Amino acid sequence: MDETRRLIRVRTRHNKPAFKRRGLHRKAKLEDVWRRPRGLHNKQRRQFRAKGVLPRPGYGSPAAIRGMHPSGYEEVRVFTPAELAGLNPESQAVRIGGSVGNKKRGEIQTRALELGLKVLNAKDLTRAAKVPAESEEEVNEDE
Repeated sequence: MDETRRLIRVRTRHNKPAFKRRGLHRKAKLEDVWRRPRGLHNKQRRQFRAKGVLPRPGYGSPAAIRGMHPSGYEEVRVFTPAELAGLNPESQAVRIGGSVGNKKRGEIQTRALELGLKVLNAKDLTRAAKVPAESEEEVNEDE
C-alpha cells in the first residue's frame, strides 16, 4: 500500500504537459480533445519546440496505479444499490452515475455508508428533501 501511495504522489507531482488540439484557440466549434496533427506542413507534427508536444508512451502513469483515483482507491461506477454488493471498502470507492436521480442516489449513499464504502461524488440530500416542506409552511402562514 505504501508503494501505491508513493506512486500516486509521484504521478500528481509529475509535470505532464497539456496536450492541446492544434487550432483550438481559433475556432469555437473545436472540442478540447486531442487529435493527432496530420498535415504535411504542420509544425506540431514536425515537433517544433514552441508548438506543443505530442502524447508519447513516456508520459503515462505507472501500470500499478493507472486509472486510480488520487485518494488511492479504485473507482467503481454504480447505478443501483444492488451493485454495491461485493465491493471491497479497503481498495474500492464508489462513484454514482450521473444519470441517477436524487431518490436512488440517497439509497445508494446510505447503503454505501452502511457497507463502509467511500462515495467520491456524494451530495448533501438533506437540503433537497427539506425544500418541499418549507414551501408548504409558507402557504399555511398566508392563510
